[in-house]
Amino acid sequence: MSDQLPVPAASNTFERIKRVRPDGGEFWSARELARVLEYADFGNFITVITKAREACVNSGHPVSDHFVDITEMVGIGSGAQREVEDWALSRYACFTCRQPR
Repeated sequence: MSDQLPVPAASNTFERIKRVRPDGGEFWSARELARVLEYADFGNFITVITKAREACVNSGHPVSDHFVDITEMVGIGSGAQREVEDWALSRYACFTCRQPR
């Protein structure tokens, strides 16, 4: 019998959209976070990302540890896909992005 307790299912949307890298590191897609925070236009969320990056610098945290440029593939119809700009965000970056609009 194992001594490990079962891991509870994610109880909130933020935890449900979390992604885990093969090395076990966790991150969140900026595009997914923008949808959860109800931004209709991702372009508006880019402004939030810019301010959050500045806050990261101002607090002495290395931006590259919390905001990593990534490219995602999205469907554009008829089975075709295209690349879109995205960021892999740390938990700290996500909470920095949750500022009032």
